[in-house]
Amino acid sequence: MTLKNIILVVVICLVQIFCLIIPTVLSTSDQNSSLTQWCDETPHPGPCKYFMSHGHRFEPPKQRSDFRKILVEIAIDRALEARRHAFQLGPNCESKPQKSAWADCLKLYDDTIFQLNRTLEGLNTKKRSCTDFDAQTWLSTALTNIDTCRAGSLELNVTDFIMPIASSYNVTELISNGLAINAGLVDNKEAHQVNDDDHDQEFPSWLSETERRRLLKASPSAIKANLVVAKDGSGHYRTVQGALNAAARRRVGTRFVIHVKTGIYRENIEVGISNNNIMLMGDGLRKTIITSSRSVNAGYTTYSSATAGIDGLRFIARGITFQNTAGPQKGQAVALRSASDLSVFYRCSFMGYQDTLMVHSQRQFYKECYIYGTIDFIFGNAAVVFQNCIIYVRRPLKGQVNVITAQGRNDPYQSTAISIHNSQVRAAPDLLPVVRAFKTFLGRPWKQYSRTIFLKCFLDNVISPAGWLEWNRSPFALKTLYYGEFKNFGPASSTRHRVRWPGFHVITSTKVASQFTAGSLISGRSWLPSTGVPFTLGL
Repeated sequence: MTLKNIILVVVICLVQIFCLIIPTVLSTSDQNSSLTQWCDETPHPGPCKYFMSHGHRFEPPKQRSDFRKILVEIAIDRALEARRHAFQLGPNCESKPQKSAWADCLKLYDDTIFQLNRTLEGLNTKKRSCTDFDAQTWLSTALTNIDTCRAGSLELNVTDFIMPIASSYNVTELISNGLAINAGLVDNKEAHQVNDDDHDQEFPSWLSETERRRLLKASPSAIKANLVVAKDGSGHYRTVQGALNAAARRRVGTRFVIHVKTGIYRENIEVGISNNNIMLMGDGLRKTIITSSRSVNAGYTTYSSATAGIDGLRFIARGITFQNTAGPQKGQAVALRSASDLSVFYRCSFMGYQDTLMVHSQRQFYKECYIYGTIDFIFGNAAVVFQNCIIYVRRPLKGQVNVITAQGRNDPYQSTAISIHNSQVRAAPDLLPVVRAFKTFLGRPWKQYSRTIFLKCFLDNVISPAGWLEWNRSPFALKTLYYGEFKNFGPASSTRHRVRWPGFHVITSTKVASQFTAGSLISGRSWLPSTGVPFTLGL
């Protein structure tokens, strides 16, 4: 072979190799470009791009729903890493505050992983079992859990110990990305539309008069209970937690009714995340009382101070008082903390001072309840509607002001808000004689995108004319919050002297107000009928 022929063969070989390599390089470049374009649509493109190109190899998503699935998968991986790190910290806990904050974070990461897995499984295209609106709720909860982990470490001054697991794995940013992408998929008709003929409907139309009477007026003794709790030993258990533990061991997950007979039960109770469809039925809120006295000043986080902590799905409570007796001197002290999705509290009472009722996360409904407190006493980041409730403002310590709500929405795409509808705000008996000595406000912004609405409520003269209060006298969140009032009435209902913040709204449109009703905010039409509790879907 001549030199000329050799050179020709080499050139042909190089061209062939080049032709093989270039498509691969271009394909990889196109793939990276496609992933980059998708990530640029998220609030946190940096972590998105990094984790999309490291670890698992992901095919470029063809549509928004594919991209959402990838984001949730990545968030699960990072949450599992953070949870492993959290677990390893356990033996290093040297103090009660460290142990308390650590235990909270471990539990909250477990729940975050549960919510993310629940979302991924529910959105599986082959056997889809949830709506995009459901997914927005669960992703909102996953994000709230991480915020709660951080908050506990700040409260107990153990941030150096806890913050690495709450901040070093990009879990917050990745979940936030998933929320933003999923928000574009939520069907507005599914999430927010309420038919006009539903506005005054107290019961689902398919319930007969006999069934309504049985569900709403029957005494606890007339409804067959699976277990009975009685302090005198006449039931199956003497403690509420004993009955809850027994319910958790059952094999069938259908509705399980626990009748808690008259008595004062001094205990802290937990309804675990897998203990679903529990109904606690008391003999009436003046007769059945569950009470304890944990507080932040006693070394607990706000989260773990709760007398009752509810996590299992579709929880119902009826005719019970949940109480925290720590008192105003002990700071944050929760009577009830709920993160139960599709939960209902009917004719219950919640009694405390600061941070009485922690509506932590998920979709919740409160009907004909009484809530007592002083500072931020309805707080959290649930999508929650209070309907026909009475809110009693108690006497605080000297020099303090009262604030009814502190809503914790920390991401603009979280589907959360506190909505108080057809309810009353009054001074409690201990405040009434000195009502002019203390200022009381409807709410203040605990988090950046705090969202609270009062719809058609009676506001007694306990409320200060300004209506709303800054967070620690700062301009924090005044432009990003959403506070609204719609057709309230009573001595303090005038909005003439209300705050002039960009985020405060005197709502005049029924279309806007309807977004915060039980039919819209918590998609009540799809699940409230099955609870047997009366409700109004619209305004």
